[in-house]
Amino acid sequence: MNATTKTDTTDDSAAKVQDAEAAEATAEATAEDTDIDADEAAEEAAAEEEAEQAELEAGSPAARPGIGAGAAAVVAAALGFVGLSGSWMGKVLSERETLTGQLKLSQSASASQQIHEVYADSWHTTALVNGVFALLALVVGALVLARPFFSSPVRPQAVWVRAVAWGAVGVAVIGLIVAVGMYFDLFAALPTAPATAPAPAQ
Repeated sequence: MNATTKTDTTDDSAAKVQDAEAAEATAEATAEDTDIDADEAAEEAAAEEEAEQAELEAGSPAARPGIGAGAAAVVAAALGFVGLSGSWMGKVLSERETLTGQLKLSQSASASQQIHEVYADSWHTTALVNGVFALLALVVGALVLARPFFSSPVRPQAVWVRAVAWGAVGVAVIGLIVAVGMYFDLFAALPTAPATAPAPAQ
């Protein structure tokens, strides 16, 4: 009877020791995991701080392409609108061409010469200026759309930047068509002077 009790007591003691060792091992493993997680979090926070500091020191280069592309798209849209609707520069140059033509004319100038110097040259000057603005808008808009393909790595553009750039390209193409049509008198021919009847023979 006593032997049985001693055996049971020994088994209970061994089980308690094993449980204590297992609990201690579990606690150590948990502490190690906690230390690893804390170290990883500290390393990630340090890396983020270093990246933010580098961006601030470099003037936030990651944001520059987006800002530059957006500004260029807006400029292209403005140039396209000016090329389609006309500009103050075109008006001034047109009036200057009209004045120059009037000064070149003599009192004996024919009606066709007057039409060419006063009307045609002024019209063509306006068309030329509008075409230059439309061409600039087309070039800037195309560069904005092509910019991501020349960056390494390729960075996607914001949706509004692409939309504005495509709109600028569309308006620029329409402005170029109108300017070419005006310059080559495709939409409306120049007015012609009426034929004068020959003087009756005496």
